[in-house]
Amino acid sequence: MSKFMSILVNKTISGLLKITKPVLHKDGSVLPGSIARRFDKNILDKLEYPKYIIGVTGSSGKGSTTKLIANILIKNGVKVVWNESGSNLYNAAATLLLNNSSLKGKIKADVLLLELDESYIKTIFNKVKLTHLVVTNITRDQPVRNGHVDLIFDKIKNSIDDETTLILNADDPIVNRLKINHSKVITYGIGDNDYTYKTPLSDTLDQCYCPVCNKKLVYNYYHYGHLGDYRCLGNDFSRNPVNYEATDLNLDNKTMFINGNPINLHKNIMFNAYAILAAYSVLDGILTNDQIVNGLNSSRKQEVFPTIDGRDIEMLDSKNENNLSFVQSIDYITRCKGKKTIIMGFDNVSRRYDYNDLSWLYDIDYEKLANDEEISRIFCIGRFRYDVMNRLIHAGINKKLITVVDDYKVNLIKELKSNSQGKIYSMVFLDMMDDILKSLSEVHNEKR
Repeated sequence: MSKFMSILVNKTISGLLKITKPVLHKDGSVLPGSIARRFDKNILDKLEYPKYIIGVTGSSGKGSTTKLIANILIKNGVKVVWNESGSNLYNAAATLLLNNSSLKGKIKADVLLLELDESYIKTIFNKVKLTHLVVTNITRDQPVRNGHVDLIFDKIKNSIDDETTLILNADDPIVNRLKINHSKVITYGIGDNDYTYKTPLSDTLDQCYCPVCNKKLVYNYYHYGHLGDYRCLGNDFSRNPVNYEATDLNLDNKTMFINGNPINLHKNIMFNAYAILAAYSVLDGILTNDQIVNGLNSSRKQEVFPTIDGRDIEMLDSKNENNLSFVQSIDYITRCKGKKTIIMGFDNVSRRYDYNDLSWLYDIDYEKLANDEEISRIFCIGRFRYDVMNRLIHAGINKKLITVVDDYKVNLIKELKSNSQGKIYSMVFLDMMDDILKSLSEVHNEKR
């Protein structure tokens, strides 16, 4: 009876929130599940799950990887339940699962696919076993909440069941540690290419030593951060071999090969190549090779954003408190040719806690921007705009290139028009990205 009531209450509250959303401004992804749990705190253990239960976790990239996997499955006629909203904690998972269950508790899907916060895998899947778990990367991320990378590694490791197939980014030595003493492992990685480095881009590497013998890892090349091709001098631990490897990566042409199959990139940035590799690796065996390749290549599309006076705008989703997310955005911008304008900043350090820790700004290699002579202007926006400005100055960027914009929702577009040149690159996170797009849309609507 408690299971029935939990499901019924969840569905009822979700339905009411859909009706009242324009008034309450709530999307209903969390509240229903939190209330439904009061009727049965172990409700998720009592549901009937589909054959495939796929989780995607990691410090960054899990949202885009989950979306890509879902799109390929859906294109091939597979019924998928997945957290499209990106909400990835317990109450959000409860809301999603109960809304997609029958009143008897059977989840109505062929595949359950969940983006999972690293700290809540065990909480959500207490007695239910994940069939597959994709781990994208483990890096310094939300330091106030997560602490050290080893703490995140331990949380993921302690959440894994022996029967779960792990799909691991072998280029990340922290992630690759999960293969030790685990029998069901699939690995993926990006091979040597024109965008690799022989020396690290940053002095702040998160993994330098072998997890088996503690000897220093030797790298053949780096992609970014501590990701690359490495081996232990004692031959106790290494990246190789990998099951699925991207070769002939060409970010300029947006192409690569996976185990000999030609693949189109959706964006010319390394994170996208990793998301595609992860999707390919987990779906092999669930779909045919042709279905995966066709799904990946048919989903290639260029995001189109409004322009300002004919100037293109590109939105780069850069995750707060994650230095490697910003490093990828900066690396991409500096590779682009021609005059450029950059928007950066944030209103909130985190949406989950109130601590305004800014130490992570000094783990980001803004110094690369100081050497880019094609930058016309950098606009600092948001509540912490002066903190961002100070970090840029500390990185050696000319003060004359930096403009602090007060009330960016009102003034940013005006500043972009009158005080900058070239293509515009926005490297802000989530909510601020929506605010900028809204401002751009309003400008275009005024012209009609």
